[in-house]
This record gives sequence, C-alpha cells and structure tokens, in this order.
Amino acid sequence: MKNWIIFLLTAVVVFGLGMLASSIINRKAEAQFAYQPNIDISENEPRNEVWGDYFPRQYQSFLKTADTTFKSLYGSSGHIDMLEENPRMVVLWAGYGFSKGYNQPKGHEHAIDDLRNIMRTGAPTGPGTGPMPNTCWTCKSPDVPRLMNEQGIAEFYKGKWADKGSEVVNPIGCADCHDSKTMSLRISRPALVEGFEAMGEDINEASHQEMRSLVCAQCHVEYYFDKNRPGAEGVPYLTFPWAEGTSVEEVERYYDNLNFKDWTHAISKAPMLKAQHPGYEIFKTSVHYKRGVSCADCHMPYKTEGGQKFTDHHIQSPLANTANACQVCHREETDALVSDVYERQSKIKEQLETLEEFLVRAHVEAGKCWELGATEEQMKDILQDIRHAQWRWDYAAASHGTPFHSPVEASRIISSGLKIVQEGRLKLSRLLYEFGVKEELPYPAINNKHEAQVYIGLDPAKMKADKEEFKKNIIPQWVKEAEAREAKMPTGSKK
Repeated sequence: MKNWIIFLLTAVVVFGLGMLASSIINRKAEAQFAYQPNIDISENEPRNEVWGDYFPRQYQSFLKTADTTFKSLYGSSGHIDMLEENPRMVVLWAGYGFSKGYNQPKGHEHAIDDLRNIMRTGAPTGPGTGPMPNTCWTCKSPDVPRLMNEQGIAEFYKGKWADKGSEVVNPIGCADCHDSKTMSLRISRPALVEGFEAMGEDINEASHQEMRSLVCAQCHVEYYFDKNRPGAEGVPYLTFPWAEGTSVEEVERYYDNLNFKDWTHAISKAPMLKAQHPGYEIFKTSVHYKRGVSCADCHMPYKTEGGQKFTDHHIQSPLANTANACQVCHREETDALVSDVYERQSKIKEQLETLEEFLVRAHVEAGKCWELGATEEQMKDILQDIRHAQWRWDYAAASHGTPFHSPVEASRIISSGLKIVQEGRLKLSRLLYEFGVKEELPYPAINNKHEAQVYIGLDPAKMKADKEEFKKNIIPQWVKEAEAREAKMPTGSKK
C-alpha cells in the first residue's frame, strides 16, 4: 500500500513538473515571438505586407478577412444587396445616397473595393467631382493616418472623394490600430480622441483591455460631418456627436439642439438623420461590456500555433469561430449558442420590419398632405415625429450586431420608435381627414429594389451605366498612380 502511495505521489509530481515545463517553454516562445528587436517599420506605414514580414501569423490570419464563404441566418461575409433584400429601405432613404446602394459589409480586406463599387460614391469623371467628400475615406485604410500626418487633419477632410482615389489604396490593417515601434494599440483617428474630450474624458487613461474595444470604436460608431467646426469652417470635419452622451436619445438631443439634418426626405420633406453604425455605443449597454469583455475577445480571440499564442486577426463573426470566441466562457454546445443568437436576431428583426412598414406609410402620408396643400406649421410636429422614429429604427438597424450585442436595449429603442411613428401617423390621419381623405392610402408597390428606386424618382439604368464607366475609366488610373507611388517607398524591413 505504501509503495502505491509513493508511486501515485511521484506520478502527480512528475505530471506537475511536466505541465510547468510546458508552460515555461510556451511563455518563452511567446516572449521570443512578441519581442522583435530589429523591427524597422516607418511611422504610419500603410502597407500591411510590410508589417507581415515581422508578424507573419497575424498577417496571414488577417488575409482571411477576404474570405466571403461564411453565412449565418441573416448575415454573411459575402455580398448581400440589402436594398434588394429589403426595398422598404429605398423609400426610407429617399433623397439620400443610401437609396442608391447599400450592401452588407464584408471583411476588412474588401474595404477599398467595396467603397469604390458602391453606387453611393457616384461616377466622378475627374478630380474634384462626385458627390461625396474626402471624409468618407476616413475609416477605410491605413493610408488615412499617413495622409493626416502629411497634410493635417482638416486638410485631409477637404475636397471631394475622388481627389484621394489614388492615395487611399491599402485596405484596413495594421497601422490603423498599432504603433509601428512598440506594437502597442493606438488611436490613429482623431475623431475618437475628440469624442472622448467632448464627454470630458481622457482616452489616454484607457486600459489595455479597453483599448481592445476602442481601436474598433474609431470606426464602428455614429458620426456626422461638422462644417461649422471652429478653425475648420466649411470643411466636412468628422465628428462623433457624444457631447450629450452616447445613448440614442442623447445623440438625438445633440442633433436637435444644432438643428442638424443629414438630408431632407424626398417624399415627406422631413429633416432626417442617418445613423451610421453605432456598434460601440450599443455595445456599451450590453452585459458583455459591463463584465469587461472587449470587441477583440469575441471578434479576434486568441489562438495558438506552434506553441505561440497570438490574437487571431481574422476579424469575423463569433458564430464562425464559437470554440475560441464563445466557449472560452460559455460551456453550452455550439448548436445551443448559435440557436440563442438566432432567436434574439429573429425577435428584433420582427420588430424592425413592423417599424419599417409604419415609417414607409408615414412618409407616403406626409407626402400626400403636402400634395393637398398642407402648411409648414401643420406639418412641423409630424415631421419631427418621423425624424425621431426613423432615427431610432436606423440606430438599431445600422449597427449590424445590435440584436446580439444588446437585445434589451435594441428592443427598447425600436419600441420607442414604434410609439413615436404611431403618434405621428395619428396626427397625419387627422390632417388627411381635414383634406377629405377618409380611407387609408394604398401601400406603394415596392416589391423589389428597382420598383422602389423608380418610385422615389431614381433611374437605376443610368446609375448602373455611370458606375460602370467610372470603374472602367477612373479606377485603373488610380491603381496605376498608386503602384507608381508605392514603388518609390522604402521597404520598411531589414529582412
């Protein structure tokens, strides 16, 4: 008996020493991998492949963001024409660029091509033409901090989108989030720093774990172009509307106090707000955020290869990688985890679709009131209701992860939008009754994107022809100029 006890104790000790030795070896491998004494990457180096010379595992995983094969119940990493999927959006954005084209986003590797190809960017025929400002490049490329450093922030924002077409060519990557000397996470977009300052906070006090979300918050947020910024008047200066706070009501109040509007709706004439993608703001209301989980924990979880632990830069839906993204904390089986996500998404989607239908009807009813001779005074409160209700729809819909990130907050936002739009439609029905309209107006025939675009006055055939001409004649010249410029740049690598 004594010998067996000695044997078992010896086995336990040997096993423990083996585990300790393995841990030491792994930590040494990680330390050797993390410490690169000969790094020679220039400040704001935009070419991801240069960084990849030193960090091949991260770089190779990042290249997988080009993969478009993943598909979930409602989302995909491939191309989805959201206006074709949901023609109601065309009417909701009538008079605004999003009614021309709106696709579900793909991986970061596609950032440049997607912006070039989307119908919203129009068909510029030369320098200084086209409808969109340079500011629209801000979140698409590590060429942006390079240009801001060379030209100045406000100077970068000046001009039209086409002006920087040959300068902004590298897709979202390393320099957007990392310091080239220390590899520490960094904020490369001044709008986020300024947004924190507007709230009375110092982003430099953020912890490393917080930075694993803040580097994402440089882009995955609500923003607008402030043309009245002191010292940069007339420039579409990228600004986060956080001075009042980051909730849907606080941002709305900020815009209302400025009398700001993104556009005037082509049918209802309402002064509209377009939510961009307030993912960070919504995430801040979630259980995960309150428990210290970062964006990277789920969308860029750690992985191990060859004894080396590193952050997986294949930024993707956690549903495509539940083992590393979810099951590190949650012990449920994959099917149960995915089913839970789909259930939340389906419930939120049902609410959103109801709100969309009511909003379409409100725009059509408001348009009829104008047609029958309504005055601005009669329409003022109604248009404000439409503005506020659609703002809530867009705030919940534009942040693609909302149904999972914070389903309770999403439901609250949509419910308040439903209440506001119904109040507005009640006012519309009373006004229409005064004009002799006693029956509900027919719902527009918008069974597909083409029908909806024609309904709001767009010419789909012309838009397509203009875009094809642009892709044929302008983009190749941009690529040629970019290749010539980058050929003269230093390699940035001693390898």
